[in-house]
Amino acid sequence: MKTRSAEPEGAPGATKPLGAGFYVRPVLDVAADLIGCTVVHGTTAGVIVETEAYHQQEPACHAYVGLTPRTSTLFGAPGVAYVYRSYGIHALLNAVCEPEGVGAAVLIRALRPLEGVELMRERRGGAGRGAERELCSGPGRLTQALGIELTENGSSLESGPVLIMPREGPAPQIVSSARIGITKAAELPWRFSVAGEENVSKPWPRRGEQPRGLRRGRPSRSG
Repeated sequence: MKTRSAEPEGAPGATKPLGAGFYVRPVLDVAADLIGCTVVHGTTAGVIVETEAYHQQEPACHAYVGLTPRTSTLFGAPGVAYVYRSYGIHALLNAVCEPEGVGAAVLIRALRPLEGVELMRERRGGAGRGAERELCSGPGRLTQALGIELTENGSSLESGPVLIMPREGPAPQIVSSARIGITKAAELPWRFSVAGEENVSKPWPRRGEQPRGLRRGRPSRSG
């Protein structure tokens, strides 16, 4: 019998960061529930508008190869930042999920800039002067804009330096679609984004993808 996962921590208007109890749940639940939450780093912040879920049972996840020095953070305690270098260029921010010993994480793919926009522009080399959506519309862009580096790998998302604050207000309309920028398990609808949000990274989800189903709960053995 499939049991219902625990409710996410934090009520609308809460001022403290999300705790480990939020992240210990199935990664698909966390990926959807992080939409509308806020990432804070120093004097910069942005609202999460796009995420992707990754789980050790599917080959696009780094944890698929098992426990290694690189993946040890993924198999560690929930509520920790997993930050890694992509293609030797960008640091990507992930939130480790599920119980310790399970390799799963949510990639933070895009933010709506909220605080410190001028500093974000400076860090991004002047990007976003015409359109703010250029600042954080992609996982590499948002870490550059917020100044998140590899040194944050393994740090707590509750005590910082990178913090994730609870969603304020009602849940936005969420679209689920296939993950992008990968070649393995690319068909899984494990990308979650705010419907119609201009800050979502391209390619934007197509209209009509949402009814494919928000596959929540624990991934099956078949992925």
